[in-house]
Amino acid sequence: MAQCDFCKKKVPPGTGKKYIKKDGKILDFCSHKCELNMLKLGRKARTTKWTGEFHKVKEGKKV
Repeated sequence: MAQCDFCKKKVPPGTGKKYIKKDGKILDFCSHKCELNMLKLGRKARTTKWTGEFHKVKEGKKV
């Protein structure tokens, strides 16, 4: 099962989107929201509060 490259959620088979960059790298997205945040808006997952990576970084700072 693929994992969203922005929010790190699992993408069930038959759903989501694949984006192939010109350099050949394949990006998987679970939703249009994740796709826009990463590609069009240029946001980083670790600074976007609703993503799993943000919560991992936040928990790491508390310890």
